[in-house]
Amino acid sequence: MWVDQVRIWVRAGNGGHGAVSFRREKYVPAGGPDGGDGGHGGHVILEADASERTLVAFRYRKRFQAESGRPGSGARKRGANGADLVLKVPVGTVVKDAATGEVLADLAEPGARVIVARGGSGGKGNARFATPTRQAPAFAQKGLPGEERELELELKLVADVGLVGYPNAGKSSLIAQCSAARPEIANYPFTTLVPTLGTVFRGPGRSFVMADIPGLIEGASQGAGLGHQFLRHVERSGLLVQVVDASGLEGRDPVDDLRVVRQELEAYQPELVQRVKLVVANKMDLAESRQHLPRLEAAAAELGLEVVPLSAATGEGVDAFLDRVEALLAQRPKPEPATPGVTPPPARPRRRRASLKEFTVERQNDAFAVRGEALERIVARLDLNNPESLRYLQHILEQNGVLQALREAGAREGDTVWLGSVELEYVEE
Repeated sequence: MWVDQVRIWVRAGNGGHGAVSFRREKYVPAGGPDGGDGGHGGHVILEADASERTLVAFRYRKRFQAESGRPGSGARKRGANGADLVLKVPVGTVVKDAATGEVLADLAEPGARVIVARGGSGGKGNARFATPTRQAPAFAQKGLPGEERELELELKLVADVGLVGYPNAGKSSLIAQCSAARPEIANYPFTTLVPTLGTVFRGPGRSFVMADIPGLIEGASQGAGLGHQFLRHVERSGLLVQVVDASGLEGRDPVDDLRVVRQELEAYQPELVQRVKLVVANKMDLAESRQHLPRLEAAAAELGLEVVPLSAATGEGVDAFLDRVEALLAQRPKPEPATPGVTPPPARPRRRRASLKEFTVERQNDAFAVRGEALERIVARLDLNNPESLRYLQHILEQNGVLQALREAGAREGDTVWLGSVELEYVEE
């Protein structure tokens, strides 16, 4: 089954909670706090795998979650990190955030990876909060939740050569002649409903990948026929070959076929028409094709294109066609070597870590809202049912000027204070 577009939901693992523990051993007076940190949650990673051909693995299973980190324990033992979840996708998969449409990665090389959801960090154990004035802290941090998001995966085939043309032009027959690929071949329009990849072997160390793109018709760039469903697979072919039924027995003029397909490629993406270097005049085993060939060659010459006559049915001219394809592929500039296993996401400006002193206080009816990234992160990690955690938070708020800012804004005993999504009560000490 061919599947080239899916939506999936992914969630990274949560961070493990820090432990509250005290060392109690015989002959060891004043053992002190020894709660260990929680482990980090596992990431969700997408990896391009050359053995995968479609996104069918994600057709029925849509939700994926990485392992959460384990909680810390006594003796300062740190909890185990959650295992990363690695999802294999075909080479050529474009990964987008479904909510924003942002492209997160283009996995165009085998082994390329991208982290699409980061695991939550583990909470600190109570041993981390011991100070000369707080020698027996009875609180620890909670682990942070892992990221979750909906993704859109879109496969764009990666091929050296792409065959384009009208339905029944003979693209499937040609790829079957050139490679071991065996697409369905029949005498009716849109026989080929899915792209077909075939590897063409020409000798030791000489091979290339050819793609048979389902037939294009007039209006394909606006969605007619198979339209955008498969035009996107043309984008990754370094060399495009237009296959024309030179016989005209389908009721179409070969010269018009040449013109229409070029117009559709240009309308979809103007740069694509520049990749068309060869025109295959197919079905040359028929007398009608030999009659139309001079007109087709003249029209192609006006466009600066070379015409290669052949018969995909009999194999006549196929070797000469493959020789020309090899020669054109050899003229392409060699791509820069990619770092194995790494595809960096689009560059983003490095985020500066927020300070605890960066916050705002706003009066909202009978309540006060305190907003600050660093403060909200601390509150999210604390168990506010623990009196010691509350005292620690009170110390943080006093030390960084939040309580003073609330007083200046008019806060009084018993007023409601919102710190992020957490509701607190203002208390004068």
